[in-house]
Amino acid sequence: MQVPSVSITECPRDAMQGIKEFVPTSLKTEYLNLLLKVGFDRLDFGSFVSPKAIPQMRDTAEVLAGLTPDTDTKLLAIIANTRGARDAVKHERIDILGFPFSVSETFQQRNTNSSRAQSLETVKEIVDLCTDAGKTPLVYLSMGFGNPYGDDWNEHIVAEYAERLYAMGVREFALADTVGNSDEEKIKLLYPFLTRAFPSATWGLHLHSRPEESLAKLNAALDVGCRRFDTALRGFGGCPMAKDDLTGNIATESLLALLETRGVATELDMKAWSDAVAYSWKIFY
Repeated sequence: MQVPSVSITECPRDAMQGIKEFVPTSLKTEYLNLLLKVGFDRLDFGSFVSPKAIPQMRDTAEVLAGLTPDTDTKLLAIIANTRGARDAVKHERIDILGFPFSVSETFQQRNTNSSRAQSLETVKEIVDLCTDAGKTPLVYLSMGFGNPYGDDWNEHIVAEYAERLYAMGVREFALADTVGNSDEEKIKLLYPFLTRAFPSATWGLHLHSRPEESLAKLNAALDVGCRRFDTALRGFGGCPMAKDDLTGNIATESLLALLETRGVATELDMKAWSDAVAYSWKIFY
């Protein structure tokens, strides 16, 4: 069956943030420039967060200054509070500001040191800042498929918070499987439920997964109409704020292989992709 083209956000920031040994700015910049040549729709390149929380991302502004200007790939920066958003909107090159809003109260506290109620207020401020600066606000619904803490979860709770965020002006959402506990059934339940409830919003999936479960999740997502995916080269990633053992991102190469079997043309530069894969061994080893 022919499937309409998909949009891929490559997530090197998600992959690098958990590395304890600091990756030199020059290596980060060269790696990101190689990824920019591939032709992804978006590149999740860095974050404006406290260096005490994520020391690996303390050089995001310096990295940004070294990125290739002539590219159609949109640059996405993660922020965790209004201060970070103010820093990010100063940079003309940044197109999208991503904020992780957690369906789980426990994870919101762990991830942004604020409650869900406080984070909703933060999103209001971020939307205003983005509107004034001509940026796009993107909200990740973190722990969107459940959580390991015992906090209440069901599709109606997810939709309740999506409705509040939508009312603030958020139109871009990524349903995030932060610890890899989604499965085919949850994807087939939740993704259509949300897209039907908010048809004028754009919905993507940011899935974490054990490698042996990735194919089933991706197939389920494609079957229910998802056309926007976040992935990371070689499957590196995971959220260091979530729990002690990290569940990696779905590997970009797994998605690309599946799309080929389903007859989906990505129009990516595969020579540039091969160059980025080869260079990645300097970052992840």
